[in-house]
Amino acid sequence: MTTPNGHGDRQHPYETLDRASRALAARLIGGSSPTAAAAAWADWAIHLARAPGRQLELAEHGMRTAWKLATYTATGGQGDAPFAPRPGDNRFDHPGWDMPPFSLWKQGFLASQDWWDRAAEPARGTSRHNADRVAFMARQTLDLVSPSNWVPTNPEILQKTVKAGGANLVRGATRFAEDAAALLSGETPVLHGDYEVGRNLACTPGEVVYRNDLFELIQYAPTTDKVHPEPVLIVPAWIMKYYILDLSPENSLIRYLVGQGFTVFAMSWVNPTAAHRDVSLDDYRRLGVMAAIDAVSRIVPGPRIHACGYCLGGTILAIAAATMAREVDDRLASITLLAAQTDFTEAGELMLFLDESQVAFLEDMMWDQGYLDQNQMAGAFRALRAEELIWSRSVRRYLLGEDEPQFDISVWNADATRMPARMHAQYLRALFMENRLTAGRFAVDGRVIALKDIEAPMFVLGTEKDHIAPWQSVYKATLFTENELTFVLTRGGHNGGILSEPGHKGRHYRIGHRTRDKSYMDPKTWFQHHPPQEGSWWPEWAAWLASKSGAADVPSPAMGAPEAGLPPLGPAPGMYVFQK
Repeated sequence: MTTPNGHGDRQHPYETLDRASRALAARLIGGSSPTAAAAAWADWAIHLARAPGRQLELAEHGMRTAWKLATYTATGGQGDAPFAPRPGDNRFDHPGWDMPPFSLWKQGFLASQDWWDRAAEPARGTSRHNADRVAFMARQTLDLVSPSNWVPTNPEILQKTVKAGGANLVRGATRFAEDAAALLSGETPVLHGDYEVGRNLACTPGEVVYRNDLFELIQYAPTTDKVHPEPVLIVPAWIMKYYILDLSPENSLIRYLVGQGFTVFAMSWVNPTAAHRDVSLDDYRRLGVMAAIDAVSRIVPGPRIHACGYCLGGTILAIAAATMAREVDDRLASITLLAAQTDFTEAGELMLFLDESQVAFLEDMMWDQGYLDQNQMAGAFRALRAEELIWSRSVRRYLLGEDEPQFDISVWNADATRMPARMHAQYLRALFMENRLTAGRFAVDGRVIALKDIEAPMFVLGTEKDHIAPWQSVYKATLFTENELTFVLTRGGHNGGILSEPGHKGRHYRIGHRTRDKSYMDPKTWFQHHPPQEGSWWPEWAAWLASKSGAADVPSPAMGAPEAGLPPLGPAPGMYVFQK
């Protein structure tokens, strides 16, 4: 066996000291490699230093920016503002930002933001990855010093403070102390609200019918007199709790499928601890997906299975399906991939956090802990949308003293999970960094697998505003497969686009079908040739599943299969979903 650093199994005492030192540093700074950050800045700065034309361009842009700002200031902030916030940036929505001096501070910030957007564009020879990372770090720094974050420079905070007699700041200080105490103690702040797992979240009736050290399998109770003979198995990501697909009853995808006459099974992954440090990526395939398929086949013997994977669950499902195809295992009737990537060459903004230095830093931290902590994982996602998820939230909670509105998805979002050390390192290296799956270098049991071997029809869905799995990346499943495939692009982001129940206002989707005889169509061309359709994509998927199934005229199967050693073990949502 060879370790990522190429030294094999040998662990020299000095190397152990090095890893322990790096692990301590990683814990102190939240797992972000300072070497990776320094290398990005150095690459950008060195190439800029030897590009006099680029320097003159930035100087000229800076002078034009300064002139616009000076002209606006000279008029006392009257007239059209020269700079506007980015789309989706709501920090300056309060009408007080249009009045001096707040309008001038706002324009000064936006002018700096505009210049850095231009400055971070790579000079010739600069690595695009490093330039993107510099742009990201510049945005993070500017967001820190935004006038919207400080009491004296934010008109909304000042107005609220005067009106409340400072009570908002007192409430905010109390909340800040509570959150800081929870952070220092390693606890997750308790969300107080009307949502509770098992009561009005993850509340679709069912039974746990299988359990091992890695997951629980839930079988959901039927709500129709007759069902389709083919069951549906849902493979969620283990980077999140499964009930994103079974939130409130009105937007539960699982409940919807049950109501359409399908027998639905869903996996609920364990929340790993240090005891799971050596669980591998292949264990998630073998002891996870394949064990679930085996259990469903014993409970509903005979019919083939519709398998659906969401996010990382879709990636491991694709790996399992390709392996089954290689082994001539035809138990899958169809494969659905929801916001799931199989090719990682354009894997979105998460790539900002990944290079050899960063992954090695994370590996040393996980080597010490045995896992990647949920707060360390969640921090990376929050940083991608810092103005909304960090700074705007902090302003509302600590300075405006406002109670945060509770939604089912926000409760789920705070219910994070850990990642086993070995699995996460393998996932980052084999898929994100080396893209082995579509490069023909991903081996299972010592033999390479290929997505093009999959013959079961596929339903692949991307979301328009996905910053975790960009739809163009998800779409690449069409490039590396040759089977019948339906691709859907829906409005929304990585999670919100999936929660698109019928009747949800403002929803639309695009849908296209590829048969075996059709040539590849690039994402831009596909988008142009498939106009949007109003409504939810859920009925399209249900109809597609029904078209691949027998008629819904068979009695629903019993819960579990005691005669096959799979008796019901307890009511849904099971035990693993409650693990902290």
